[in-house]
Amino acid sequence: MQGAIARVCMVVVAAILHHPLLFPNENTTIPEQDDELLTRMKEHQEKLEAEQKRLEQEISQTETALIGDQDSYSWYFWSSLCLVIFFTIEVCRQDMIPTEMPDPMEDEDGDSSAEYLSAKTLVLDKGVLSNFCKTRFHPFIHESGRVREFIKGFADDLLEALRSVCDRESDLEVEDFVGIGSMFESWRVTKPPTCDLIVPFAPPRSFRFQFQLWCDPSTEIPLDLQGCGRIKLIKPGGNGTDCLCAATNLGDDMLCLLHNRNECEKLEELNSVELLCAKNTLYLSKDQIMTWFQISVSKAWGQISHKYDFELAFRNLDVPGALKIRFRSGKTVVLNITPAVQFEDTDAYLISHFPSDISNSPDTLWKLSLTVYEKNLLKHLAKHLPTNSCHVHCLQIVSFLHKKQTALTGRSAFSNYHIKTALLHLLLSKHPATWQPQNLDHRLRDLLGFLQLSLGEKRLYHIVVGNPRIPAEILVPEIIRTAEPVNLFRPLVLQRHVYAKMEEHFQEMVRNTSVLVQEYTPHLSNGYVRH
Repeated sequence: MQGAIARVCMVVVAAILHHPLLFPNENTTIPEQDDELLTRMKEHQEKLEAEQKRLEQEISQTETALIGDQDSYSWYFWSSLCLVIFFTIEVCRQDMIPTEMPDPMEDEDGDSSAEYLSAKTLVLDKGVLSNFCKTRFHPFIHESGRVREFIKGFADDLLEALRSVCDRESDLEVEDFVGIGSMFESWRVTKPPTCDLIVPFAPPRSFRFQFQLWCDPSTEIPLDLQGCGRIKLIKPGGNGTDCLCAATNLGDDMLCLLHNRNECEKLEELNSVELLCAKNTLYLSKDQIMTWFQISVSKAWGQISHKYDFELAFRNLDVPGALKIRFRSGKTVVLNITPAVQFEDTDAYLISHFPSDISNSPDTLWKLSLTVYEKNLLKHLAKHLPTNSCHVHCLQIVSFLHKKQTALTGRSAFSNYHIKTALLHLLLSKHPATWQPQNLDHRLRDLLGFLQLSLGEKRLYHIVVGNPRIPAEILVPEIIRTAEPVNLFRPLVLQRHVYAKMEEHFQEMVRNTSVLVQEYTPHLSNGYVRH
């Protein structure tokens, strides 16, 4: 019996080691339609099935000669163990791939490497692309400036009203907003204008936040939730150094030498902030913060609505701060105000969600946003590029194509954030001179090809986390700079249906690129541009 079990284990191990996805070739993907590979896999499968049948017969004969159920239970135990081993290796396969930042190569002519096969076959006319960018994106330049100024003034007014409706002694303290996204990075592509704001909040007086990031060795966070962290609320006296008068009943005949009786009572009332934590924990709850934030914003708007001649409404009650401004003229402005917590004294923020994120994470796990560093990196790299470089137009074109493809085939996990991340990788790896405006078609193929390669390998690393190429001038915090690179596509290892939808979306977008650019480019007729 034991010999039969050992043989089954050897067959399972052999199947694992010969699994075509276990040890992929470096920087390559498995071609799904490779006939030769499919033939070898089929022959290998037939051999394993024959061996399995032979072993089943041998095991069946052996079991008839055995008395008792002990060997039967042992058989089930070893079978289950083999299954667990196989599943574990399949799940952890991505972790076995070396975590190195991608290094897009280019040939002597400055064109894309041969790896970008599908994207390189695109026929992109330089004149059409130039006319497309001139007519589609240039009109947004002046309008975006006016929208930014309006949003800045309105957001300051709204947050000031929000502070007035909050209890300064027991509620969270609202700080100044931070503008992020395409509107504040000057690569807006479509209407209506969309403005993304991060609104940090601080704990009430005498409280403080303690952060537990995924990259901290003492923090246990699942591997598929890299880039997240917990926020723990530390009460007065929680670390042994603060005053204990709020955490201890002093009695009527005892006084605190640091605080008078009224101040001690206020510290006891501050425990109401614990209602913003998950049940039976001291970790901030995203759901509780969302409820508090939406109620507070509604009250704040009620105080200042008489000053403005437009309507303000929540677009999505499941997303905090998803607002829409509608003017009497019918024009609208989309406003995403996302509550966040500043990570120590840095420009990193733990936020409740990303506007484009459709995944669900536990209530106490907040996503780390490094968009301020990404914005500074984009500005820093742009200083070394040629005048009127084509990098912004590359980002705008692919974002435009993504939006149009979403309207055609529905939403997927693919987002503008992935596009911007890929562009930043290319900017770091390519020589600045290759971004001349006349190279727009080449760099556009590069960007699409890089995304195609990343999707095929299910690897797209965060541009900031653990990237040694980030210039020192960006001042990335050491804990982020020295962390292991975070693969933004890692969740696709388990979510096969999400990956299939995402890959289908991108492949259709690449296939429709030339058609969409032609369709949305005004044609010249008698010297005039048709709008």
